[in-house]
Amino acid sequence: MYYIYILYSEKSDLYYIGQSNDPERRVISHNTSKRTTYTSKHRPWQLVAKFEVSEKRGEAVKVEKYLKKMKDRNFIEKVIEKQNDKEWLTQLVRVPACRD
Repeated sequence: MYYIYILYSEKSDLYYIGQSNDPERRVISHNTSKRTTYTSKHRPWQLVAKFEVSEKRGEAVKVEKYLKKMKDRNFIEKVIEKQNDKEWLTQLVRVPACRD
């Protein structure tokens, strides 16, 4: 299963959205990687939300791109708030799949 995950950096007051089949491993990677990346500059990161998207990575990538395009902190916080509302998330997941 592929997931969308949202990380929060208290230090930088920023959110980061990603997709993975193992979000917990990705959080560790974001916090410990030796490479200089966007996420390495804002450590430490906390996992604040994750939700299932699809068995297919391509679907998770579509949802990730959709969320990243929103660039709206209020929307991201709404996603975090609604992460356990399967009906709301189902509607959210359907939107990007229909946009192509």
